[in-house]
Amino acid sequence: MTDKELNKKDKEKKLKRVSKKSLRTMQRTRKRHVVREKARIVKYGTRGFSRNIWLSSAATVVMSITLIILFVTVVASIILTSTAEMMKDKIDITIYFKPTTSESALADLEELMREDSNVKSVETSTSQEEYEKFLVENANSDEVLNILDDEMKELMIGKMQSTMRIKVYDVDDLTSVKRLVEEDELFEKYVDKEKAPTYDVNRAEINTITSWARIARTGGIILAAVFLVISILIIFSTIRMAIFSRREEIYMMKLVGADKGFIRGPFLVEAEICGIIAGVIAGTVSYFGFKFLSPKLAGYGIDVGSINQVLESNQLILVFLVFIAAGVIIGRLSARLAVSKYLNKT
Repeated sequence: MTDKELNKKDKEKKLKRVSKKSLRTMQRTRKRHVVREKARIVKYGTRGFSRNIWLSSAATVVMSITLIILFVTVVASIILTSTAEMMKDKIDITIYFKPTTSESALADLEELMREDSNVKSVETSTSQEEYEKFLVENANSDEVLNILDDEMKELMIGKMQSTMRIKVYDVDDLTSVKRLVEEDELFEKYVDKEKAPTYDVNRAEINTITSWARIARTGGIILAAVFLVISILIIFSTIRMAIFSRREEIYMMKLVGADKGFIRGPFLVEAEICGIIAGVIAGTVSYFGFKFLSPKLAGYGIDVGSINQVLESNQLILVFLVFIAAGVIIGRLSARLAVSKYLNKT
């Protein structure tokens, strides 16, 4: 191999080494440049937030109200639906039999009822047992106990119906239970015609709570949508005013070659700061508001256990993160619409 060929190979090796070194240097420089650019975007966005503090505060307040309404909507729907289900689970249907119906007859009736696939549990009680329950319920009433002599006892037992209390899986479908009670020969023989079974006890209350849950869900969604539009419009206006006040600065940035991402970035950061603060405010107000109201709601028989369980566990952090994420999404969407409209015009 000639000297000329050797020199050529050496040059090629040197060029390769220089090229690899240059590429590594460029990559490091580029990474530093990206980090520096992101830092500047955050810096300018934070400065813009403080510069437009009044408009930013208004946007934050409206966004906080929107997030609180969304929380109330979700919570109201959950606790009212849960309360309706809890009431359904507590409902028992009482069938009244003729006084002094024997235990053996009640056992036969119970066996027939248990064959129904919709029946969860069956409990029967003789007239004597019903009388004993009456005594327990009135244990603190001296007036009642004083008149219960042996003669009165026998009279009451002779008049008290024996009962069958049934719990079912689906309280909305009692067709099979009603058919059995009304058409079976054994039931027809012992059922007390003077006192109808309690099929519809608590039905009105359950229907009312279910309708409340539906109204809370629908009304809350509509109200939240209205405030969502308002918050988007306020943030949109805030960003547009910020753009207008800095239009010369943006023009200079374009002249020196700044890309759209760098121009758009600070405004997105400004809106995201509004979203983060709104998420923290809404989460805090919602947490303490619900903790204050939950004992009162529980006093009215509203089932708040599932929500309390979430708020008193490690999932509370997740709830706050959801608030913050929702605020950031709303803010970013609003700002992106405002900035994109401006950038598309220029």
